[in-house]
Amino acid sequence: MEIVPNNKLLDLTGKTAIITGGSIGIGYGISYRLAEAGANVVIASRNQPEATEAVNKLIDKGWHALAIKTDVSNEVDVKNLVEETVRTFGEVDILVNNAGIYPSIPVSQMTLLEFENVLSINLKGVFLTIKYVAEKMITAGKGGHIINITSIDALHPSMIGLAAYDSSKHGVWGLTKNVALELAPHRIWVNAVAPGGVSTPGVAKMQSAMMPQGIGPAKIMEMFLAKIPMKRMGDPDDIGKVVLFLASDMSSYMTGSQIVVDGGMLLS
Repeated sequence: MEIVPNNKLLDLTGKTAIITGGSIGIGYGISYRLAEAGANVVIASRNQPEATEAVNKLIDKGWHALAIKTDVSNEVDVKNLVEETVRTFGEVDILVNNAGIYPSIPVSQMTLLEFENVLSINLKGVFLTIKYVAEKMITAGKGGHIINITSIDALHPSMIGLAAYDSSKHGVWGLTKNVALELAPHRIWVNAVAPGGVSTPGVAKMQSAMMPQGIGPAKIMEMFLAKIPMKRMGDPDDIGKVVLFLASDMSSYMTGSQIVVDGGMLLS
């Protein structure tokens, strides 16, 4: 077997990657690392101005990037995302399913529509992008990498209010394992990354909305960090680096796996 030099293992030059929800937070951390490694990065987001801003930041660094407005729960949008990516860059080599929502609503107060909306984006959206990207990968015959962003909440229950989110992330982990079996004969490797607490605008907004009366943000953070052996929140780049590993030849003998990136939180 030929030993690939270290400087080529993480080289994604000539590859094309779609990152859903790739414009802010964890998604942008992933987009940045893949673009830096040489990939053509396609950021799919419902928020076109936000996606365009993210793409412009990557282009300013001399990297290749494109923004495509996409609602991953909409099949027509997903088909358009994949077709436009192929028209622009020729093929799709890497898919990162990062788009997700996490409204905090206890089951006793949740409507069916609210529950379905979370599953529609967080789980159905992953199914749709995998389905249409895998078709292109199989036709191209060159293999590929699919990386699904789950959560440590795919492995244990989260807090009250996130039942729909937990359900969706358990579902994505199950889908990851099953699709890994289906796509392995085509040399398409399917893996997952399970982040713990990561500092993002979305997480900050959720924490602010859920803050109990009389308890300030500093105290909330102190209580949260007490559960993390590393004593810090994750950074989007912590996730971006692991996704780069899974998107590259560094992970050449991995499929159907889930990498936990949580600062040791599950240990507690």
